[in-house]
Amino acid sequence: MLLLGGVQRALGLCRPHSGGCRSYSVAVQLVDDLRALVGESNVSTAKVVREQHGRDESMHSCQPPDVVIWPQNVEQVSKVAELCYARSVPMIPFGTGTGLEGGVAAVRGGLCLNLTRMDRILNLRTDDFYVTVEPGVTRKALNSYLRDSGLWFPVDPGADASLCGMVATSASGTNAVRYGTMRENVINLEVVLPDGRVLNTAGKDRSFRKTSAGYNLTSLFVGAEGTLGIITKATLRLYGVPEATIAAVCSFPSVQAAVDSTVQILQCGIPIARIEFLDDVMIDACNKFSNLHYPTLPTLFLEFHGTETGVKEQVQQTELITQINGGSDFTWAQGQEERNKLWTARHNAWYSALALRPGCRGYSTDVCVPVSKLPQIIVDTKEDLLTSGLTGPIAGHVGDGNFHCIMVLDLNDQDEVRKVKEFTDRLARRAMAMNGTCTGEHGIGIGKRRLLQEEVGDVGITAMKQIKATFDPKNLMNPGKVV
Repeated sequence: MLLLGGVQRALGLCRPHSGGCRSYSVAVQLVDDLRALVGESNVSTAKVVREQHGRDESMHSCQPPDVVIWPQNVEQVSKVAELCYARSVPMIPFGTGTGLEGGVAAVRGGLCLNLTRMDRILNLRTDDFYVTVEPGVTRKALNSYLRDSGLWFPVDPGADASLCGMVATSASGTNAVRYGTMRENVINLEVVLPDGRVLNTAGKDRSFRKTSAGYNLTSLFVGAEGTLGIITKATLRLYGVPEATIAAVCSFPSVQAAVDSTVQILQCGIPIARIEFLDDVMIDACNKFSNLHYPTLPTLFLEFHGTETGVKEQVQQTELITQINGGSDFTWAQGQEERNKLWTARHNAWYSALALRPGCRGYSTDVCVPVSKLPQIIVDTKEDLLTSGLTGPIAGHVGDGNFHCIMVLDLNDQDEVRKVKEFTDRLARRAMAMNGTCTGEHGIGIGKRRLLQEEVGDVGITAMKQIKATFDPKNLMNPGKVV
């Protein structure tokens, strides 16, 4: 039987010795109780399983939990939380593991709740434009389910992330410029609190489009990264599938020209659905990884949604703006297969960047600034990368002021690790100096806690800690993250 080190630490117990000890028996009893609650096949203490659940896609080191369980429903989650709360055992919710800030690391050991087997799509209301999903449902699974309904869920972070995980990190992605982030698209949440109580943030089964009733508890849990409770259901806004969709690619002679075009497109009020920026290094990496042939220049990927007539007007206005800024003629992708190929290349930017240096790891920054500051910060960042001699291709959702430097580094080279840390701190502080944020969509996790304090100030951090203490007085929910 595994000795549950993190669980023992949480319980304040000693390790077993030759004469026997209460710590070993309590640890064994906890696992036995979990098996009784969720079933033998839904509990694992195997090392390889625990390590799979102690890391995400980030460069942060693996910190595995002591036990992994797969609950099947909210009743089981509630009973498990009640059991862990009584024994002061940390709890870490886990979805698809696609996070980028170490949000699933078990920094104090404890119990990981893998929620992927709770994967039902519930209560689709096409006439009211909403659906309720369990935490194991991913965005691709939902849109596949919606295929014949005339509706879709547009928030697209790239990875096929779990929807409740996207709620927890307030994810966004390529469509945010038109459809908003998760924060704007969550109507109601079912949350299991640390002591096992079940909270419906907007009232049980309620699904109104707006409300003025009391505190906004729903938004409180969006972006909380599992530090306040375990999300077991989410009611989400849906949108009508557009009549017409056209995508285009346009290259530019400079970063400044590409970003200036972005700002001007938005200033003209063109309702563009996606506008993504890739610098010359990133477009070269995507060409090689996805077998494409775009010019190795700063590039915009664009997509237009609407009626046939409306899309044509959007395209004409946008093409005129890009040409004024020295952009090339559009390369079109109108058919579904062509568009999928184009956006697959963009979504594979992370893996394209890693392929530049095989065997190295990646770290993705994700600052966000007011749109008017985009030209300055991207140009300044590009110069900083060149001066530092670091590999960091740039890609971003520039339509809402958010962009990423995907830093590719050798974790065994301590000098390079130091340089990357210094660069990413400079980038975050550069964004904050422009009235922006250190994270537009990846979250704080374990890597940006100090930057968060600089961003919101002592009073802001104190308020967050008070909220955390109110919901989670024992600090058991995903401890060591955010605050």
